[in-house]
Amino acid sequence: MDFIIISGLSGAGKSKSASFLEDIGYYVVDNMPAPLIPKFAELCMANPTRYSQVALVTDIRGGQTFDGLFSALDALHKLGCAYKILFVEAGVEAIIKRYKETRRNHPLAGAARSLDAAVRLERTVLAPVRQRAEYIIDTTALSTAKLRGEVVRLFGHGGDTPEMNISVISFGFKYGIPIEADLVFDVRFLPNPYYITELRHQTGLEDGVYDFVFGYRQTTDFMNYLENLIGFLLPLYVAEGKAALVIAVGCTGGQHRSVAITHALAEFIKQKGYQATENHRDMTRA
Repeated sequence: MDFIIISGLSGAGKSKSASFLEDIGYYVVDNMPAPLIPKFAELCMANPTRYSQVALVTDIRGGQTFDGLFSALDALHKLGCAYKILFVEAGVEAIIKRYKETRRNHPLAGAARSLDAAVRLERTVLAPVRQRAEYIIDTTALSTAKLRGEVVRLFGHGGDTPEMNISVISFGFKYGIPIEADLVFDVRFLPNPYYITELRHQTGLEDGVYDFVFGYRQTTDFMNYLENLIGFLLPLYVAEGKAALVIAVGCTGGQHRSVAITHALAEFIKQKGYQATENHRDMTRA
């Protein structure tokens, strides 16, 4: 079992780091009280299939001393639960700037005379935790994408598959554009099998409709342009740290043209080595 404890300075990026771990399959719990950590570890160890990768966030919100955390870590050791600590930090000026931008109160605002003093106090309080950390990430100069890349590098087990889930959805414009879509393509300009009697009640997954749609030059030209565009965009989205991408392809009713194009596009994306699923939202509604 991979058991990661995330701690560090408020405003440094602990929550983002946790969300990136969640993206790559970790079960994440934010702001868990230290006394509950051993009990939760016992639960995870009793069900290793479900809780094979776990990350817990514990920080200054749990109190101004970490004696409780160290007691919990000692208890984990006695349980035989191997763990690692990820400590996330940033420079004082960077954290102050982030708090001013978000207009949130620092957890130690009531114990310090200024935001600067609160950040420095927290750094002092957390020094013993930092000393015990196996991993330290300084986010002062890191973009969100670079932070995600660092988290994936440390804990992503070095897989060859790009860490982005892609969903390709076919839909009918008469039923509305999928609200979750990041990219939308309109294929209503393609020849419509609906007007062919023997094809009207088939779908774009059946050979008759599929062959009809791809039997036209404009379809093959369009797919060449579309594949070039998607092939160009996907590595850029991965580099930016995007965890999920939804591509929607629409025709009038979502039964014929959009289904055929969606299927072909999903296969292309899989061949490029990405995780892709296809979903035909309106295919059976016509």
